[in-house]
Amino acid sequence: QVQLVESGGGLVQPGGSLRLSCAVSGSIFSIYFMGWYRQAPGKQRELVAGIGNSDSTRYADSAKGRFTISRDNVKNTLYLQMNSLKPEDTAVYYCHAGAGGIYYWGKGTLVTVSS
Repeated sequence: QVQLVESGGGLVQPGGSLRLSCAVSGSIFSIYFMGWYRQAPGKQRELVAGIGNSDSTRYADSAKGRFTISRDNVKNTLYLQMNSLKPEDTAVYYCHAGAGGIYYWGKGTLVTVSS
């Protein structure tokens, strides 16, 4: 079992920045992939950024150059640094982990980009 708890969402103006955090606990040794997904109202959940065990990363085209995924293995925390935020980044952001053939999700944190 893996538990994921997101934090760091909120209201930010266009052009601003936020850093999301995901606290990871449980069977951490079994995790082979982690990522951030988001779901905007009326849209499907989509991958924003992912990181593998070799620290290889991948980003959605919409996130490239603005968002950075990283992790702190000592603190067991996954981060998503989001810069130059746009109104279309407004969504609930979910932390995701793949471990032992099972997919785990956090409950999400709301990011609203608005003036």
